Amino acid sequence: MPDFEAFDHESHIHEAIALAREAVEREDRPFGSVLVRDDEIVMRESNHVLTEDDIRRHPELHLAYRAMREMDPETRAETVMYTSTEPCPMCSGGMRYAGFGRVVYSVSAEEVVEFTGGEPATRAAEILDCEVAGPVENEAGRAVHESFW
Repeated sequence: MPDFEAFDHESHIHEAIALAREAVEREDRPFGSVLVRDDEIVMRESNHVLTEDDIRRHPELHLAYRAMREMDPETRAETVMYTSTEPCPMCSGGMRYAGFGRVVYSVSAEEVVEFTGGEPATRAAEILDCEVAGPVENEAGRAVHESFW
């Protein structure tokens, strides 16, 4: 198993946040994610729910889908998902099935409620079967949400 602690967490989270900004620029919601193996980004995705009129196009769920098609289980277990925002329950379910080694987020689900209102969702760690770490680079992640909501 790789030493996930040696990965460049800040750099990977900043790429996920940049993808969230990219989503906002095309009038989608502020979410972005990257998959990292051996400390190198292997896949990128941003939110496409509004622009593709597809409720499944959360970046985390789409990356889990792609990983299931393109990686074997051992490779997925050696992969970390970095995401601008803690995954929702739908995405967490797909990610659990994909079997990633770790998930790292910038903005927590509880913080998103501050911007959007409503009740907090089930936390990702309650669904995922791997370590969930965060927040990382929280101020930068929050800035994208503050500019959107």
